[in-house]
Amino acid sequence: MSDPGPDFQRLDFWLWCARFATQRSACAALAGSGMVRINRQPTEKAHARVRVGDVLTLPLQSGVRVVRVLRLAVRREGAAAARCLYEEVV
Repeated sequence: MSDPGPDFQRLDFWLWCARFATQRSACAALAGSGMVRINRQPTEKAHARVRVGDVLTLPLQSGVRVVRVLRLAVRREGAAAARCLYEEVV
């Protein structure tokens, strides 16, 4: 039986794989800014744990986006695959 792997992922890595920024360092800076919320709780840690079902509130240049995590990323892929990692919450 194979190990399903961890049930969480680092916030900065997930943001990078979901293509919310082009560089992982920019994702780490965003996560460390204290402006990102995970399930309404502010976080200042790039290594904060993100799990499937979490709701992230992200302050981006285009405005505030609220997304629900649908799956964790194995690696960074194309834009279409990245879009499958989350859904917009209205």
